[in-house]
Amino acid sequence: MVAKTYTVAFEGVEARTVEVQCALSEGLPGFAIVGLADKAVSEARERVRAALGALAIAMPMQKITVNLSPADMPKEGSHFDLPVALALLAALGLVPAERAEAVVAIGELALDGRLVGVAGALPSALAAAENGRDLICPKACGAEAAWVGAADVFAPATLSEAIAHLSGRAPLDPARPGLLESPALARDLRDVKGQERAKRALEIAAAGRHHMMMIGAPGSGKSMLAARLPSILPPLTPTEALETSMIHSLSGLLGEGGISRDRPFREPHHTASMAAMIGGGRGARPGEVSLAHNGVLFMDEFPEFPRAVLETLRQPIETGEVVVARANAHMRYPCRFLLIAAANPCKCGYLGDPSRACSRAPTCGEDYLGKVSGPLMDRFDLRIEVPPVAFSDLDLPASGESSATIAQRVQVARDVQTARFEGHATVRVNAEAEGALLEEIATPDAQGREMLTKMAAKFGLSARAYHRVLRVARTIADLDGEADVRQPHIAEALSYRITAMAG
Repeated sequence: MVAKTYTVAFEGVEARTVEVQCALSEGLPGFAIVGLADKAVSEARERVRAALGALAIAMPMQKITVNLSPADMPKEGSHFDLPVALALLAALGLVPAERAEAVVAIGELALDGRLVGVAGALPSALAAAENGRDLICPKACGAEAAWVGAADVFAPATLSEAIAHLSGRAPLDPARPGLLESPALARDLRDVKGQERAKRALEIAAAGRHHMMMIGAPGSGKSMLAARLPSILPPLTPTEALETSMIHSLSGLLGEGGISRDRPFREPHHTASMAAMIGGGRGARPGEVSLAHNGVLFMDEFPEFPRAVLETLRQPIETGEVVVARANAHMRYPCRFLLIAAANPCKCGYLGDPSRACSRAPTCGEDYLGKVSGPLMDRFDLRIEVPPVAFSDLDLPASGESSATIAQRVQVARDVQTARFEGHATVRVNAEAEGALLEEIATPDAQGREMLTKMAAKFGLSARAYHRVLRVARTIADLDGEADVRQPHIAEALSYRITAMAG
């Protein structure tokens, strides 16, 4: 006798169904789970046995074999508990087999029969919809999974409620999506005294999603500026919110089913491993670059990160996705993030400060920033120096534009780009434009082209740097409300590269 229900194995933010088959046969009583499974899956038989016992359901005196198909796909995690229990109950005739076959199920079983929340409910609901099935998941995951909207999601609190629903004795109402969390009150750029050039660079970075490097002495305000970048970013669009939430769902970072419109802001410590940054470890989970998808990845003390970790950023920056390759799995995660890096000018941090003479200048600065390779540094569209703020400026009242004012300009520039790239599936902002599309939207006027050509030859700009200057100039023109890229836009875009190179 064979009954079927389904659970989900994750591959990136996509999902594939795993068929759970339960067979009762003659032989010595026993309960075995077969297929490539980790310890958590193998121990499901004990949790299922205890949960059924709590419901006064006796295990049959027969050999019980639960097969997770396809057998060559590695399975791990406690989310297989519920489908294993439902397959067994269908085999026993306690749940209609046809109802069990019509659902995707995920959930961990407590020993008393309660259903415990698991990670990945959002992509599970998407897989259920793609397979034309409903989803049964723990109550704690229902509000999250219901955001997909293309499949009915039923969220029982206990195994007994799941049984009653499938048997038709007490049908459950479909779960409703959780509350859409409003953007949190962010820190205001107006709190930053001085640093007007850095604020302008942040505005350009936010408008076109241009990667930015800040170099300055300790205490000059680099981290303070970066922490206020979310306050000028536009909220996530519904599509972006779902994309980002699916990745966070895989990592168990969504709370109470709420999907936030805030853009992610991730700031890993410089001791983070390659697996933590790029993804990997047990189950090849998403790394920081993917958790920052559609948001900001802030890397303070940039040269202090291991060289191997820094070099792995080069491809994700260009392609907007990362492939975590393991012997038994290849996971593909999106990672369109805005990289903001901060670094001291040298090991001691005070290179160029006349009041703090350094016996190793300028060698100490060259050695320290030399930890960042040229190809990686070339991928920063904006590179600025953040000078120390004078003590006299710290006593002045807050001045300058507020984050709300800057955010309005950024939103207008983003709206222009949304209209410009409508119909281009892989391009959303100026930083992603390339090839013929970039030439079409960012060809400068004659004076601008002449300036760019001369400066590129004088400072030895690479072809990548040349095109990145064009992208930044296009964003500056958008912020100025101009349709064409002119010489002043080229000049400002060049200043964010040539000034840093000359220094």
